[in-house]
This record gives sequence, C-alpha cells and structure tokens, in this order.
Amino acid sequence: MGADMQGTLLRLDKWLWYARFFKTRSAATKAILFSRFRLDGMVMNKPHRQALCGQVLSFIQGDRIRVVKIMALGSRRGPASEASLLYEDLTPLRVVPQKTSRVKQPKFEDRSKGSGRPTKLQRRTTDRLKARMNDKED
Repeated sequence: MGADMQGTLLRLDKWLWYARFFKTRSAATKAILFSRFRLDGMVMNKPHRQALCGQVLSFIQGDRIRVVKIMALGSRRGPASEASLLYEDLTPLRVVPQKTSRVKQPKFEDRSKGSGRPTKLQRRTTDRLKARMNDKED
C-alpha cells in the first residue's frame, strides 16, 4: 500500500488499536472475529475490513455498548489525547443505578472492626437469633 493510499484506508483492527479501544492489535483482531461488530449498521466479523472516515462503528466492550464515529484514521498509536481525536463518541449516556441504602444489620450481628472471628458459642447464638427472626417474618 502506497503512502497516498494510507491516508484514506486503514484496517479496522489497526484503527481500533490506534484509537486505544484495545491494548494490543491482536486483542482488537480477536474481538472483531469473536464478537458482533457493526460497521454502518452492517454486521461484520472481518478485521481486515477498511475503516473510512465518517463510518459509524458499534461494538460491545466489557459491559458497555460503544458507538463511535470514525473522524480520522491516524498514522500511529499515540497518547490517549491524540487517540481521542480519531473518533467521536456517540455512545448513549449510561444510566447509573442509584445506590440502594444498605440494609441495616440487626444489633446482634454488629461487630466492631478488629474484634476477630466470632467464637463457636457466639456464632451459634447468632444463628439461633436469625432463625427466630426468620420464623417471625414467615
């Protein structure tokens, strides 16, 4: 591939690595091969597909669904600040579940920090109290 072609075409696995979505190029290749990537809405699993500016790429990364628009192709894997210029993140904002209030433990289960493990007698007493509480609830 000549120098004039390199500015317009780049393998998708290489672009994902340049844009720092994956730590290694082989990890990007495996992710494309074994998961469902969508390039402009079309399902694809070939890492050698060409990435072009303006294409929209959707893929699963960890527990998130990423949607990015390719803005530039890049010529190297640079720092994160440089990599963020290669794409526009279109991923919808995640709704972060609110932390539920912690269920307050009964007083007999409350142990001070550093008090060690309960003895056999203490554990059996706690188990009896728990069993009684569960019987009352049912």
